[in-house]
Amino acid sequence: MSIAVSASIATDHLMRFPGRFADALLADQLDHVSVSFLVDDLQIRKGGVAGNIAYAMGVLNRTPLLVGAVGADFAEYGAWLEKHGVDCSTVRISDRAHTARFVCTTDDDMAQIASFYPGAMSEARDISIGELAEQRALDLVLIGANDPEAMLRHTAECRELGIPFAADPSQQLARLDGDQAVQLIEGAAYLFTNKYEWALLLQKTGLSEEEVARKVGIRVTTLGKDGVQIVDRDGTEVTVGVVPEVNKVEPTGVGDAFRAGFLTGHTTGLSLERSAQLGSLIAVLVLETMGTQEWTLNKDDALERITKAYGAEAAADIKPLL
Repeated sequence: MSIAVSASIATDHLMRFPGRFADALLADQLDHVSVSFLVDDLQIRKGGVAGNIAYAMGVLNRTPLLVGAVGADFAEYGAWLEKHGVDCSTVRISDRAHTARFVCTTDDDMAQIASFYPGAMSEARDISIGELAEQRALDLVLIGANDPEAMLRHTAECRELGIPFAADPSQQLARLDGDQAVQLIEGAAYLFTNKYEWALLLQKTGLSEEEVARKVGIRVTTLGKDGVQIVDRDGTEVTVGVVPEVNKVEPTGVGDAFRAGFLTGHTTGLSLERSAQLGSLIAVLVLETMGTQEWTLNKDDALERITKAYGAEAAADIKPLL
């Protein structure tokens, strides 16, 4: 299948705070909070939702189409993605703004405080999925966190053209109103959220779980250390645990990695359970690495970890995709 990934493309500025944010945040003073955290480290890495997902799919021997807007400073990043199997031929290059920036500080609890500067990403709204579909067959479009107008446009175009799409509003749920959130999920073949985002989606839209189920195909809700819950079209629930980590280094991009592994698996015929197990493997590789695209995939090690986590049968089923 041909998969297009429409979402943010950014540079990550990742910092570590040697302590707990919770110890410096006073619940009764949050209405006028003013606090600074002295960090120990700064890492500047390639990132963004679309970049992270496309990179992981490329490592898994897919050739995803990257859909997004960047600045003229994207040349090195683009070459990196192309080297790892990503088709960057349709990325829009802005002549006015820099590539987006994600600035994030992580504490010892793996809690995060972050800011995002959109930059050239705002021009993603000028990209037409319809025009891309005239040039090549699109079997699935993942629509992730991006310029809100781009997300709404690309979702509407997929519905109008009958192109299956995965809705992954994630960080942008905080900015969208209820009606916009409904527009983003209506008719989605897949709906991805984490546990908090799922609760926020229900609160913002006023929909019940049953009402959301009637609007989407497969709902995938990641649960952090507790794994992932998947609800199929017929209401069948599947819960898959995580692949145990060797050590926790940096959680940024873990959700993107899971999505890449899950969609790679499911669109090539793996069951929901096996697809989630593959997604969990890719997720833990990112968790154990500083940076969202610095991880590598060693087939033998991967199969050993899958066997330990899920059994030999799972490893045998997933092996052809590694």
